[in-house]
Amino acid sequence: MVRCGGSQLYAKQVVELSSQFRHKLQTSVGNDLLREPMQLPDMRKEQAGFFENAVITNLISSLTPRCSHARMASLTTPTATATADPAAADSPAAAQAQASQAQDPQAPQAPLAPPASERAADADAAAPGGVVKGADEDGGEAEGEGKKAGEGEGPQKADADADEGEEPQNALTRKFSAAEWAAVKELRGALSDVFKEAFPERADAGTAAVRMWGVELCPGRRDDARASVVLMKFLRARNLNVAEARSMLVSTLRWRAQFEPEAALAEGFPAEVFGGLGHVYGRDREGRPVTYNVYGANQDLKAVFGDIPRFLRWRVGLMERGVAQLDFATTDQMVQVHDYLGVGLSSRDANSKNAAAEATSIFTAHYPELLYKKFFVNVPTLMTWVFWAFRPLLPAATVAKMSVVGGGAGTIGRAVLPYVAAEELPAQYGGTAAGF
Repeated sequence: MVRCGGSQLYAKQVVELSSQFRHKLQTSVGNDLLREPMQLPDMRKEQAGFFENAVITNLISSLTPRCSHARMASLTTPTATATADPAAADSPAAAQAQASQAQDPQAPQAPLAPPASERAADADAAAPGGVVKGADEDGGEAEGEGKKAGEGEGPQKADADADEGEEPQNALTRKFSAAEWAAVKELRGALSDVFKEAFPERADAGTAAVRMWGVELCPGRRDDARASVVLMKFLRARNLNVAEARSMLVSTLRWRAQFEPEAALAEGFPAEVFGGLGHVYGRDREGRPVTYNVYGANQDLKAVFGDIPRFLRWRVGLMERGVAQLDFATTDQMVQVHDYLGVGLSSRDANSKNAAAEATSIFTAHYPELLYKKFFVNVPTLMTWVFWAFRPLLPAATVAKMSVVGGGAGTIGRAVLPYVAAEELPAQYGGTAAGF
């Protein structure tokens, strides 16, 4: 018998993933990954739903970079309806891939379009009460994965380097590969049409600048290297597929116009409800801001999740606080610490599940490629098992961003201190800083 979060799990009762859920998970993370039957850890039958809905939302949405926004919605919300991209589905590449798989079911498939992140991120998206965000808050591929397209290009890279002399540069754009420069120039050249598509009601949509993450995007201008860094986020999240990156950017611009996340950043929220749940504190050794999500800080689920729109505005505001500390000249990613101290299997209700699903969707779809490293600390034993069980299903670059750590300042410090200096890390996590 194993105790976790106050629940007892017995060793003789095995619950197998439902065929419907296995199909969704298989479709989301790659059809070649689940050829053998999988079983969840031993548990009571009534806890199976928790794993399929809650823990998989926690970990798969956070760890899987290859689920599109629609696919992630279908995975975490069974009743959601995903809208596919007809153009992508009818493309020659898609037809060829389907034909190849039909001839040889064991043949490796082309990777699915990435999401969003958690890797997105998030993106990270996370909700208190034991739900990780992902996303991604990081909703794209790992930094470096998108760059592979430009590796080993020889003369092409040299030609691109010569052309880059005409581009405004900063420390981040100087790391772009030839393929990335080609993609960002193509996407930047389409900004007028992107803005018209995103804001059809605006007469000046094709010419007016749009501000996002503190950076101005303007059709016809390329005098700010930070704009190229922002556009590259969407391109890397879609493996440098310009058409898919453009669709993701249009969707994000529409969402930001409707949700007004920068206004959420400035809004006031009751400190007695949200004050202890999230913090942006300190920086890592390379200057990246560190965001802390403290899921057990408020056990009053009704107070936190009773008003879901209010919770989402608070959660997005926290994300924007972290983004506001990125200059997109030397730093364009953040570190996240997700603290599960005091969180058990019962730390969820219907509202918290709905809030978590919505937060996951937001961060996966609209905050791509913002995550550098994510630490899960004070994680319950059962959730640690789930991470290791699903680790083989995840791309190596995704796993490299994730660390699941036990409890105690010493244990956490051994994992985090190589990334965050002691004077920047709160004492409860093994550092010497006063913290929050």
